[in-house]
Amino acid sequence: MAACGKRLADAAKNFDRNVKYSVQEAVTILQKSASKKFDETVELAVNLGINAKKSDQMVRGATVFPHGVGKVVKVCAIVPADMVEQAKNAGADFYGSEELIDKIMQEEWTDFDKLVTIPAMMGKIGKLGKVLGRKGLMPNPKLGTVNNDITAAIKLVKAGRVEFKVNKAGVLCCMVGKLSFGPDKIYDNVVEFIKDLQKLKPATAKGAFIKKVTISCTMGPGLKLDESALANEAK
Repeated sequence: MAACGKRLADAAKNFDRNVKYSVQEAVTILQKSASKKFDETVELAVNLGINAKKSDQMVRGATVFPHGVGKVVKVCAIVPADMVEQAKNAGADFYGSEELIDKIMQEEWTDFDKLVTIPAMMGKIGKLGKVLGRKGLMPNPKLGTVNNDITAAIKLVKAGRVEFKVNKAGVLCCMVGKLSFGPDKIYDNVVEFIKDLQKLKPATAKGAFIKKVTISCTMGPGLKLDESALANEAK
């Protein structure tokens, strides 16, 4: 903890907490103070101008990042028996039909990051809600994980499709890459995320939608970004 505290104290010398940085400037600062032992994850925290307690102001969506997020995503595909081979060829890590439903039900097996399926299987998968729901693994048509084109669904998730959801405090956090990506690739990912986020502003939300944006890495400080500039760049 002492080493971590010293690193943060040293990092604080490289930036001004009262300044709003561009993405490229912020990532360069984070890289200067990064741990040399592992490739740190970069994350955005966005404060939204919504009332998260109101159901009609819930913000939830997904982004396909142009450069991925540097994470290997394990995909489980549950499909009819005649589509198992298709799911395998599309790159699913686990694939099967009702036998996989039984495995999840009986063993509470969830050794995967995303579950994809087709609409016709949702009636059977629905009973897995107690196991999958609490881990955020239930497939959802709005997020592209329920799709008749199972090949497209698998490839989207594998390509770096990341889901996000606002919390009760009105803050939305999302991984946008690794520090090793560098300023320009992180910038591309951030702009893509902001672009998709802006499309989700609830009709009932008043005033500024994106109120504050902070970027940070696993072991580093949080730096303020210029939310107005980002919003313009993401149009």
